[in-house]
Amino acid sequence: MASIYDRADIYDLIEDEKRFSFNQRHWQIVLEGKEIHSLLDVSIGSGSLTLPLAGLGVELFGSDLSASMLTRCEKKAAARGIPITLKQSDFRTVSACFDRQFDCVASTGNSLPHVSNSDALKTLAEMDCLVKPGGWLYFDMRNWDKILRERQRFYLYNPFFDGDTRINLVQVWDYHDDGTMTFNLLYTFERDRRIVQKEVFSERYHPISKTLLLDQLEKLEYGEIEERNYPAMQTIQPGTEPDWYCVIARKGKANAD
Repeated sequence: MASIYDRADIYDLIEDEKRFSFNQRHWQIVLEGKEIHSLLDVSIGSGSLTLPLAGLGVELFGSDLSASMLTRCEKKAAARGIPITLKQSDFRTVSACFDRQFDCVASTGNSLPHVSNSDALKTLAEMDCLVKPGGWLYFDMRNWDKILRERQRFYLYNPFFDGDTRINLVQVWDYHDDGTMTFNLLYTFERDRRIVQKEVFSERYHPISKTLLLDQLEKLEYGEIEERNYPAMQTIQPGTEPDWYCVIARKGKANAD
């Protein structure tokens, strides 16, 4: 089945100026009080989650495995007049693609679980190689601990619009015996109360616990570890858990003292 990452045109349909500002506000909260002037996103995709950083005075760099996503990101950045350096790379070997370090190295968009747990931990180590001493490492992702505990089958999004076309997105989650999951993304496009287009995509994930990721940060000697809901301004009811979370941590435990 097709991958959504080969269809950047559909992947980006949910994006608009409101979401751009929304994502920028998330970064404002996460980066508050931190000296971050350069950031590399090793899973930048089409740039929707990362380009808003430019408005905060951050110099942007990105890499991704998908050439089509990078092309989309480059066009979006150019349209906004945002300078950015992009390279095609597997994030498991990303340290070989850059000859400098950054104030922050990030993996956005729930990207780490696209690979096995061991490869996700290896990716954190690769990212660490590109973080300046005293710099920051960031990632955001789904709350896989919650997903595996509740075993939810359907995940529904609010409808959104592209001109006069209403777009509905439903995810159907399959749980496999080997511990992996398949997310089936079902798009329907409605116009004049009729479905005029359907698109179906499938993505394989390797759920990973927050504890495993935080333990890796400790092993890499990161301190000042901050955990937040994602997006950072989201509030949830007491006694409940967020569907997504983000983590940012500072390189060098000495900085936490």
